[in-house]
Amino acid sequence: MAGRKGPDLTAGPIGKTLIAFALPVLGSNILQSMNMTANMFWVSRVLGETGVTATNNASQVFFMMQGAAFGVTMAANILIGQAIGAKNEALARKVIGTATTFFVALSLAIGVLGGILTPHILAAMGTPPAARIDAIAYLRVIFAAMPFVFFFNYLMMAQRGTGDSRTPFYFALLQVGLDIVFNPLLLMGLGPFPKMGIAGSAASTLISQGITLALMMIHLYRQRSILMLRPSAWSLLIPDLKIIWTMVSKGTPMAIQMMVISLAAVTMLSFVNRYGVHTSAAYGAASQLWTYVQMPAMALGAAVSSMAAQNVGAGKMDRVERVAIVGALYAVLFTGLPILVLQAIDPIVLQAFLRSTSPSLPIAVHINNIALWSFIPFGVAFILSGIVRATGAVWPPLLAMVISLWAVRIPVAKVLEPHLGADAIWLAFPVGSLTTLLLAGGYYFWNGWGGWRRSRMLDMTPSADAPDTGLGQPMAAESEAITDEEQRELGLATNA
Repeated sequence: MAGRKGPDLTAGPIGKTLIAFALPVLGSNILQSMNMTANMFWVSRVLGETGVTATNNASQVFFMMQGAAFGVTMAANILIGQAIGAKNEALARKVIGTATTFFVALSLAIGVLGGILTPHILAAMGTPPAARIDAIAYLRVIFAAMPFVFFFNYLMMAQRGTGDSRTPFYFALLQVGLDIVFNPLLLMGLGPFPKMGIAGSAASTLISQGITLALMMIHLYRQRSILMLRPSAWSLLIPDLKIIWTMVSKGTPMAIQMMVISLAAVTMLSFVNRYGVHTSAAYGAASQLWTYVQMPAMALGAAVSSMAAQNVGAGKMDRVERVAIVGALYAVLFTGLPILVLQAIDPIVLQAFLRSTSPSLPIAVHINNIALWSFIPFGVAFILSGIVRATGAVWPPLLAMVISLWAVRIPVAKVLEPHLGADAIWLAFPVGSLTTLLLAGGYYFWNGWGGWRRSRMLDMTPSADAPDTGLGQPMAAESEAITDEEQRELGLATNA
């Protein structure tokens, strides 16, 4: 099928397709975590605490920028997915052209402005003076890499919108591998490479992202991907203001949601820090495990969003419902199993971060006994919110997150703390997660006027005289019957 290498997410067995799509996404997430760990390892060994402090401060700015861009890239992903599902290649290419111009312009502007304002940004953050010079050097190179980082992330998300999650994984593997190799070489000046100090760590990101992005674009062009516009279609790079408005208006709530989560995490950490270094270290060790426990649900959430977007575009809302059921059951299974394993060997695993004789170790075990199970309802809520967002209904998931974090989790911790001490903080996690599930589930099952099932990003209907584009068969009716194979899958998932 010309121009499209990913599977058709609007047909075939849901469970098998969902797992096949989610595994490369999970692999990409794990690779990014490993990359950050490896970079921090080299910086800490070569430059010590000052280098770690500088890197952490600069990285906070970098992650904030990525979080802000995440919403718009996700909106572009959903738009492309809905257009692909609707077999409307003309609209898909129009979205791709506008998104390409938008992300190039946005990333260049952020890169230039960020480089100029770097000292002021770090001063506003209160970066310790001893680490500020290194932080400035690091962050300025990171801002220079921002155009490559933003456009790389956009292309990865866009490929998932077309139904292809494997190609982004392969290039993420290449990017992380290059970054890990270049980091010590540029940091310490090994062999023919210049000794750049902390700027070398950031330069490795710039070089690895630049090389990988170039190779990815060459690969997509040679594969005749719909994401790479040929010279004859360069007129589509002229931005469509309606599409830009849709990406920004739909992407902003998703970006705000990322910030809401980050600010809530910082607030909870401030509560923890009041109990001293042992409790703080225990919480830090426990949260390291939480990062990996959440990954399967996050990968499944990305998969169901892409699958749902294509099926929404195809008008197969009954299949969207089945994607939600299978995705939610898989979230319970693939979040619950790691939790069971961790609960069985908790002290052993935590010793990767804490000494066996550390007073923090039993505290960390206690924290996990209370809070670890909260990621099961959170994972299911993440799936349901991903389904809802795939239609373009982006404000209700944001509202649910704001309520569960800022009206429930944080107040519960604050109100119960005088009575329960630190346990109030750990109990606030399952209470907040259950609230998120109740709100997300309530909105998902609500089918009243203005519900998410009636929401759409844009009009996806192809014109009546549009030629066959090779994107697939004509749009199926919404009342598509469930197949015997899908019935068996639903039964197996329910039993699981």
